[in-house]
Amino acid sequence: MLIRYKKGKDGTNIPVAEIYTSKEHGIDSKMIDLDAVWAIRKLKQSGAEAYIVGGAVRDLLLGRKPKDFDIATSATPRQVQKLFWNGRIIGKRFKLVHLVFKDKILEVSTFRSGEDGGEDPTDIYGTIDQDAKRRDYTVNALYYDPTDGMLYDFNKSMLDFKRRRIRSVLPLTSSFIEDPVRMIRAIKYSVTTGFALQFDVKRAMKRHATELAKVSSSRLTEEVTKILSSGDSAAIFNELYRHKLLVYLLPCVSVFPRMQEIYDSLTVLDEKVSAMKQSPESADDGIKGEMFASLVRPIVNQAPTGMPPEDAFKEMYSQVKTLISPMTPPNYDVEKATVLLLADADISVPKNCLKARRPIRQPGTMGFKVRHPKRQRKAQQSSSHQGKGGSGKNRRRKPRRKGDKEQTAG
Repeated sequence: MLIRYKKGKDGTNIPVAEIYTSKEHGIDSKMIDLDAVWAIRKLKQSGAEAYIVGGAVRDLLLGRKPKDFDIATSATPRQVQKLFWNGRIIGKRFKLVHLVFKDKILEVSTFRSGEDGGEDPTDIYGTIDQDAKRRDYTVNALYYDPTDGMLYDFNKSMLDFKRRRIRSVLPLTSSFIEDPVRMIRAIKYSVTTGFALQFDVKRAMKRHATELAKVSSSRLTEEVTKILSSGDSAAIFNELYRHKLLVYLLPCVSVFPRMQEIYDSLTVLDEKVSAMKQSPESADDGIKGEMFASLVRPIVNQAPTGMPPEDAFKEMYSQVKTLISPMTPPNYDVEKATVLLLADADISVPKNCLKARRPIRQPGTMGFKVRHPKRQRKAQQSSSHQGKGGSGKNRRRKPRRKGDKEQTAG
């Protein structure tokens, strides 16, 4: 193991991080996305620092192939955008850069100092050791350089991996007040890693649970959707219920007296989601509708026999919206869930009942389907051929002149 130092004010060397080599951390480089390696190498060639961070490093250490690869760098968002033709700056106060590929998005963030910026917006940017101290949990606070295989640990994170525990980097007196969603993520990380929550984390969650009532419905929707698409939703909802947090996410679901029925329904969903993750080509655009259907299936009341399908659809749609409140998923997904729930009662929904437009899925998210390369190439060739005047139904014919007819006849 190596040690990284920085110069103190008096000129002395101060240790700031432990550095682990490839043999020590055991990360399999074959599981790393090649586009992420390309992006990091390009950032480093420009003179910037760049690392894989967050959940991707956590999954690699656990021997799992990460779903997403996030990158942290010393380059500013504008510098990153100039380097990459597919870079898109998003955000207002703290800007990020999305590198958009055909089947995924790589998120590139600049090291943060932990300051709010004040009058000078650049004050929010900092060094790697400052950035490491503002991460939520130690399991997400590691920095991995795939070009040389070095792993940087600024928070004794590797010790927590050995002890299999979830420990907060930020002070717990303020962490859950600043961002209450961190409580949900602590439960999620505990379930997905198999690590235990440290006692002070559980105590702080109990003390600050009511802060979740202040979270916007859009953020709650995002978190619940991530849980449902994780493949471990049954266990995560069980832990949220046990720690008395579920009532702030899904109040109607949390008061259902037979919670085991919900867990059983979600277990079936988890098996399907896990199978889809193993085979990305089987992506189903209606999977999000199935997620919400699995969540409320044990609770909904089926429409009375003999009710017209249109009325049954309206009744079931209203039930689903009420049960998942305050979540606000796209109406398209709610309609899909309604159709599935009515199908359980052998009720076929007329097409005129489905009015919501299909939402645009981001590359790399559940429900996004990559077009088959051969079909895509064939479609491009066909469109270009027709555009050049090739055979096609919509090709405009060249008008015939009078002389042409006479010449042909002669």
